[in-house]
Amino acid sequence: MIAVMAMTSVCDGIAQPAVSQLQPLVETSARRLNLAREVAFAKWENGTAVEDPPREEHVIASAVSEGMAEGLDPAVVSRFFRAQIEANKVVQSSLLSTWHRAGKAPDHQTKDLTTTIRPQLDEIQKRLIEELVSTKPVRVSATCRLDLATAVSGYLTTHQLSAVDVQATALKQSLAAFCP
Repeated sequence: MIAVMAMTSVCDGIAQPAVSQLQPLVETSARRLNLAREVAFAKWENGTAVEDPPREEHVIASAVSEGMAEGLDPAVVSRFFRAQIEANKVVQSSLLSTWHRAGKAPDHQTKDLTTTIRPQLDEIQKRLIEELVSTKPVRVSATCRLDLATAVSGYLTTHQLSAVDVQATALKQSLAAFCP
């Protein structure tokens, strides 16, 4: 009887299917990637490189610190955010390459990287940390990779993205370090 009650409690705690639990993480990663366009515009206007190792290390260190405060393994957080950054650079590089070939960027209103875009990225980082905490049981499950692939596929279908679209490829890359 006690064993049945214990199993019911465990099941109640993770009653939501793993794929549904992963949807907010996938959505937030996609939001982070959507900001890559704004970052690319800012870098186009300023003539700065996509690569920014000091900034990247700052972001990772900040995420690790936030994650540790929430009880997350620093190595997990570091790998996850490095994947987020690398995926973002894929989108930026693709856009910048297209604009260089065309000789110009599309018409746009450039937002300031420091005062407008980075604060948005910082908020997304906080949300991603929260989602890493809430999805820990899924991350350590035997079906993590399948559940994550299903969640990403659902996102791509909902947003009508082809599996070969740069955003789709980058989204998959941004989440590649989620499962052990």
